[in-house]
Amino acid sequence: MAEQNLDILADRVAELIIGAKKIVVFSGAGISTESGIPDFRSPGGIWSRFDPDDFTYQKFVADPEARRKQWQMIGEGHLTHLAEPNPAHYAITELYKLGRLDCVITQNVDNLHCKAGVPAEMVFELHGNLQQAICLSCGKLYPFERIKSRLDGGEEIPDCEECHGMLKPNAVLFGEPLPRDVLEEASHRSSNCDLFIVIGSTLVVYPAAYMPIYAHQAGAKLVIINLSPTPMDMEASVLITAKAGEAMSKIVDKVKEKIG
Repeated sequence: MAEQNLDILADRVAELIIGAKKIVVFSGAGISTESGIPDFRSPGGIWSRFDPDDFTYQKFVADPEARRKQWQMIGEGHLTHLAEPNPAHYAITELYKLGRLDCVITQNVDNLHCKAGVPAEMVFELHGNLQQAICLSCGKLYPFERIKSRLDGGEEIPDCEECHGMLKPNAVLFGEPLPRDVLEEASHRSSNCDLFIVIGSTLVVYPAAYMPIYAHQAGAKLVIINLSPTPMDMEASVLITAKAGEAMSKIVDKVKEKIG
């Protein structure tokens, strides 16, 4: 995208932000890849090295080998806790600091929005959080660093230290329902905002992709920032084909100029 074109589009988004009362940001894998986290579905992504059929909830629970493969993927650091927020995450945090953010709804499981400074109670993780493991028997949560140290120490399939129940990464697997309370709150926020900003999502994974539909049907303005087309492009008030960090940094700079 030409610099001048991005500048004009960023100015339009800044005007929408200033005029909005409830802003929801919706993020997908395209924001995380700029922090070095590989996409699952793109060429060269995680599913080019691992078979997604091994990552269903049913297979994880029933098959020790499936559990071993999943812990291997996590132990190799494909969604590592060492990843740091990028300029797009920090730009969203600036919207929060400016009092312009109602919430973040994310498809990502990397915890980077919170790491960038958005309060956890304002981040709705539709697909869970890989920075934790949960015991399926007693519900005890373990931080990723604790599990990683056990994997590095030679454990292939870690279990619960309290009850020796089965541990599962606290992210939603294929065949596993999304957390009901998170999905309901995200749907409510989407249906009651007046500006919905999509960042780095192709909007093809459901039920997450219903969120911009709910917002649009309720009359909210829609902004889409993504490098590839989405099914909602025709409904967008502003469509930006650019990297998340570049676009969001420029947008927030424009907002600060206008309210400064």
